[in-house]
Amino acid sequence: MTRRHFLKALPAAAALTALGDQKNGGMGIAWTSYMTAAKPKDALEFLMRCHALGAAGIQAPLHGDLRPLRARAEQLGMYIEGMVQLPKNGETSAFEKDIQDAKDAGAVCVRAAALSGRRYESFASLADWRKFVTDSRRNLEAALPILGKYKIPLALENHKDWTADEMVELMKSHPSEYLGVCLDFGNNIALLDDPINVTEMLAPFTIATHVKDMGVEWFNDGFLLSEMVLGQGFLDLPRMISIVRRARPATRLSLEMITRDPLQVPCLTDKYWAAFPDRNGVFLARTMQLVQRYKSTTPLPRISGLSPEAQLQAEQENVRASMQYAKSKLGL
Repeated sequence: MTRRHFLKALPAAAALTALGDQKNGGMGIAWTSYMTAAKPKDALEFLMRCHALGAAGIQAPLHGDLRPLRARAEQLGMYIEGMVQLPKNGETSAFEKDIQDAKDAGAVCVRAAALSGRRYESFASLADWRKFVTDSRRNLEAALPILGKYKIPLALENHKDWTADEMVELMKSHPSEYLGVCLDFGNNIALLDDPINVTEMLAPFTIATHVKDMGVEWFNDGFLLSEMVLGQGFLDLPRMISIVRRARPATRLSLEMITRDPLQVPCLTDKYWAAFPDRNGVFLARTMQLVQRYKSTTPLPRISGLSPEAQLQAEQENVRASMQYAKSKLGL
């Protein structure tokens, strides 16, 4: 343990004690933890892989004959969360089929994202972003009656699209017991949000999670952002988990450990700012201070130069090591 991690752990002692008192402990695994080299063939195979790692449940796409999946999950005492796409352009048939499948599988909720990419890469102008906002609201409004019909909550991820302030406003403007947040612990760093503030703001709406640790590194146009094995990044995981637990005790914790090259966050370029009407230099300065404080002393992990076999090994080991850390250090 580095001195930085040791110091970070001191104020987290109380949070760790609180975590140990929780009765719904255990960490699940999101399908996206195996999006690089070890993609599962289906949800049942994924369930059994995660069970072998001691996972409490899974978050995964749900298709095909789901009766064996549901029966096995119930037998093993594991939770299931689905992964779906929102309706688009008023077309709801595919979405309703996904929700019906989730119901058949015994899913406790489904996760979705309004944007598949990243805001600063997807939109060239403020007008483009505002159209996305209008379309996203329309898509959510189309989804809500179907969610109510099947009584399955949808967790919308902060997917490097909505700032924390915007996500809170979105939830408040669409109040429903069937709509909440899939809180990703690291994504909003790319939008210049502080991760603790994001957690505090979104925890009251959180019905699913992507638990991860993050590393940062400088590059010419801003900074690099990378998922790290739990405990090897700079996030205060005990504190963030404790915030979620206090706000929503029943919310499940699911690991998302994506093994890939670091993502570029070009926050020092004009294009980055084109779709941010409410960001300013204060957000930039705070994030640059964060990067300076926590920048990695060694290069962030990269896989682009590895053989397919080595990428597979890295992905499997990263998930295994993260699950072990969650059990031994976080009490999950």
